[in-house]
Amino acid sequence: VQLQASGGGLVQAGASLRLSCAASGRTFSNNAMGWFRQAPGKEREFVASISWSGGSTYYANSVKGRFTISRDNGKNTVYLQMRSLKPEDTAVYYCSAAAAKVIVTSTRRYDYWGQGTLVTVSS
Repeated sequence: VQLQASGGGLVQAGASLRLSCAASGRTFSNNAMGWFRQAPGKEREFVASISWSGGSTYYANSVKGRFTISRDNGKNTVYLQMRSLKPEDTAVYYCSAAAAKVIVTSTRRYDYWGQGTLVTVSS
């Protein structure tokens, strides 16, 4: 089972990026998915979560209104559209899959993790 995150890079403040997370080895169409991030010297923090059907989403206050999580169960892929990026968004972004169907925000509720993709936002 593998979650492969991609789409990170170096951008200027105000720019947009779209992260993708492709799952292989099994389907996650019945699982909630999430994005987390970890900045240097800080703990991993919740960014966004989406329910198994995509009908419900939830965001950290720091990204609400700027980031959008979505999923394509046919492609076994989850996305994170990031707009109006800020230097404080700089971090390694991880996608994850939970055992639950509904939205979860705690890292402890996620069983599968991707390798992370680095997003760097310059001022």
